[in-house]
Amino acid sequence: MHGNSIAPSATSADLDITRYGYVDALQYSNWDRELLLQWRTGNIACVHVTVAIWEGTRDTMRTIGRWNRRFREHSDLIAPARTAEEIMQVAASGRTAVVLGFQNGSPFEDDLSTVELFHDMGVRIGQLTYNIANHIGSSCYEPIDAGLTRFGKHVVKEMNRVGMIVDLSHVGKLTTLDAIQHSERPVMVSHGNPDAVWPHARNLSDDLLRELSAHGGLLGCAPYPHLTGGDEVTGRQWAEGVAHAVTVMGIDHVGIGTDSSHKWTDEDLHHIRMGHWTHEMNYGAGSPDKPGWLPWPQFFRTPEDFPGLADSLAAVGFDEAERNKLMGGNLIRLYADGFTPRPA
Repeated sequence: MHGNSIAPSATSADLDITRYGYVDALQYSNWDRELLLQWRTGNIACVHVTVAIWEGTRDTMRTIGRWNRRFREHSDLIAPARTAEEIMQVAASGRTAVVLGFQNGSPFEDDLSTVELFHDMGVRIGQLTYNIANHIGSSCYEPIDAGLTRFGKHVVKEMNRVGMIVDLSHVGKLTTLDAIQHSERPVMVSHGNPDAVWPHARNLSDDLLRELSAHGGLLGCAPYPHLTGGDEVTGRQWAEGVAHAVTVMGIDHVGIGTDSSHKWTDEDLHHIRMGHWTHEMNYGAGSPDKPGWLPWPQFFRTPEDFPGLADSLAAVGFDEAERNKLMGGNLIRLYADGFTPRPA
């Protein structure tokens, strides 16, 4: 058995998504039918997908429109989900439920009303910042992090109200702490790892992980090679990183967010990292010696390999009930609360 935790708001039995498959807290690929079929081969019941990284309001709406067409064209494989109940219904039908989310607050621009508008369009998760500071707060790469802005505090409050989960991946340390403490609902880091195991600007210190779990939040541990020291990491080593997070946070506050990224070119990667804010090379999660896409590790090449993550977790001592929480149960519980609107 691993770790202790504050009691969750619902029991795993109530939300046992693992009867139907697993839950991935973050993927961002250039999706086509081949990739969607990988979800089904990997027995993935639900995926949180990125619909904005640098896009403003209008371009994000266009991307959501493309997903709406994708739902129609591939209705045998996928369907949108806006509630935990819809996730369970889609998964029970043998398809993968898709939850829409942002990896930046850029679609909100400087207009608080867009939070509710995007919620109405199906967006259920919103990352506050990406690789540079914005109207909301600081990125993890900023040399000075001033925390949430006044607008950022309004955004968090409005996300809490409408039922959109605050995501703190890529977010600066002080901005992360501010958001955890300012939010009236549990928040998440959809894709990251413990910094104590793999030092990286994107990963979180044990102190931040404790603060996250103390407020009911969740960390989605990522096999993304730039966040684990490279593609030579083994499944057991990755699972040991998950075990560290569980020791710090408790078993109810850890899940999996693979950050699976496929069918992008190196040119795409430059845009993903840099947008339009610089003309000089910026490596984001990479580095000058590892500037491009790294090969994925042997134990997790594509989403088809998701079931093997359970084997890696078993190898370091997680029992079946714990694996079910880590592979989806904890995320679906967070979604059940976080996607529910609250009165103003």
